[in-house]
Amino acid sequence: MSTVKNSAKTDFSIGPVWKCIVAQAIPLTVAQLVQLLYNVVDRIYLGHMGDGNSMALTGVGLTFPVVSLIMAFTALFGNGGVPLFAIKRGEGEEKTAGKILGNSFALLLCSSLILTVAGYAFTKPVLFAFGAGEESYIYAKEYLDVYLLGTVFSMIATGINGYINAQGFPKIGMWSVTIGAVCNIVLDPIFIFGLNMGVAGAALATIISQAVSAAWVLRFLTGKKAIIPLRRENIRIGKSLTKDICKLGISNFIMQGTTCLVQVACNKTLQTFGGDLYIGIMTVTNSVREIFMLPVMGIVTGAQPVVSFNYGARKFDRVRSGIRFNTLIGTVYTLVAWLLVILFPSFWFGIFSDDVQMSELGIEAMKIYFFGFVFMSLQFAGQSTFQALGDAKHAVFFSLLRKAIIVVPLTLLLPRMGLGVMGVFMAEPISNVLGGAACYLTMRMTVYKEIKKEIAKAESCSSI
Repeated sequence: MSTVKNSAKTDFSIGPVWKCIVAQAIPLTVAQLVQLLYNVVDRIYLGHMGDGNSMALTGVGLTFPVVSLIMAFTALFGNGGVPLFAIKRGEGEEKTAGKILGNSFALLLCSSLILTVAGYAFTKPVLFAFGAGEESYIYAKEYLDVYLLGTVFSMIATGINGYINAQGFPKIGMWSVTIGAVCNIVLDPIFIFGLNMGVAGAALATIISQAVSAAWVLRFLTGKKAIIPLRRENIRIGKSLTKDICKLGISNFIMQGTTCLVQVACNKTLQTFGGDLYIGIMTVTNSVREIFMLPVMGIVTGAQPVVSFNYGARKFDRVRSGIRFNTLIGTVYTLVAWLLVILFPSFWFGIFSDDVQMSELGIEAMKIYFFGFVFMSLQFAGQSTFQALGDAKHAVFFSLLRKAIIVVPLTLLLPRMGLGVMGVFMAEPISNVLGGAACYLTMRMTVYKEIKKEIAKAESCSSI
């Protein structure tokens, strides 16, 4: 009885589409804002440690590619199953949806163990390959040695939280992130300053917080309130389901994987043309970017299960409405965010560092890096639509286009064409404009056009 009641409340084919999206997006956006604190609070504390704070930030920045690689596998096996799960739920195939959830969890568990072992085995060569110097390597290794212990918690908490949102419980999903973030905020100053653990303390606070989040997520998904719970008999790796999950998750994997590639290219080039100081500046700039990226990610994440559900239920007019709303909100938001960075760069930079030299050099770099940020809304709108509707081919291509095909070559070439270290920061806005426009226009000419045909066909049938 309670399952039927919950299913009725979370039927995304009922009521105005924008209200369904907002109902999902608001708690998810709050969760993303809280996740922001989760991600950057370490850097805020480390950036104000006093002597040597710039090198501490640089060291943490050098671990970003490793963290991105872990998140890439989380996206592959976790996020890859969520659209498929939502589509099956929309089609009424709850038994299959439950198997997808169990298969996804098993993949996350196994891959986290493999990544942990590999991380410890190759820490030194990987960090030097990613741009570490002799001094910055010490800080990077200190952070990573502790952080890798929490890989399993990170992947489980992040990877299966989307299945809570896809069942229409965004507030529960929000609390998954909030609980961990609060723990991290409380524990960071205790470990970093109180126990004088520095960089290692920041990492320890993070993995404890991730463990708490993972426990919360598992408690809900194995409990009675879940519409489609995580059952022991479904926790197994099946060849067919794994193939389907990976097919949809590969775009997310490539997005995160190419983020890793971009970070490596940036760090190596910055080390060559500017040294450790500019790697620290890029760490701050990326941290500010996270501040503005996460809310819009909350919006598109909230829209995805709504669009997927209605696509599975063949409510094509509602799918189109969802895409329109998603695009409009994303465009307005990214435009405001861009203006805030251009008008108040010193404020945003000062959040992460009180190093005068870093700030003076970094503010100009930040302005260049954020130029054209509004075009990211087009990337989000197109990419999220392809993912929500299961169009893995286009989702994968545009993940590769913006980062691997545009950003990485420009990062390597522009500094060597006379632009020096600022050429690294120019690669991002160029990719935003070219990649974002190409992704959105292709979505309009393919998926959106097909949806229009389906609507017209349904209208003609109903008039007969």
